[in-house]
Amino acid sequence: MRSLQKIAPCLWFDGQAEEATGFYTGIFRNSRILTISRYGEAGHEFHGKPAGSVMTIAFELDGQAFTALNGDPMLKFNEAISFQVSCETQEEVDYCWEKLSEGGDENAQQCGWLKDKYGVSWQVVPVVLPEMLTGADSEKSQRAMQAMLHMKKLDIDELKRAYAG
Repeated sequence: MRSLQKIAPCLWFDGQAEEATGFYTGIFRNSRILTISRYGEAGHEFHGKPAGSVMTIAFELDGQAFTALNGDPMLKFNEAISFQVSCETQEEVDYCWEKLSEGGDENAQQCGWLKDKYGVSWQVVPVVLPEMLTGADSEKSQRAMQAMLHMKKLDIDELKRAYAG
């Protein structure tokens, strides 16, 4: 039996919950759709959705629980909330960046951040970056920060070169 994750994000979509969860679970390993609930006749005067249409989808991305909700267009995603993807290798950075940014907003890409085609913000971050930015040597950390500020997709080798001086 699956244990309940105490805190999990709920993502509000404008009728795209099923498409979005398929997109996300197709990118990350150890991901799956758990349950789908559908709108019924009850509450139609409030939600206005056709009976039988998808209401919520419980899903996991690499073991992290999420819920997708088909709401309406009144609420939109913004950069105030983002999901951070920690990547061990440049290949993993490249893969996540390519997949998540497909069809997304290219103008919203900077410093490892991107906005996907649903408007959800992601940070694709190599695991070595926080170590560099919080290192004991302030000059090295500042060089790594400066290099990062000039990147869209983060480049591990370039960050390491900047850090080393």
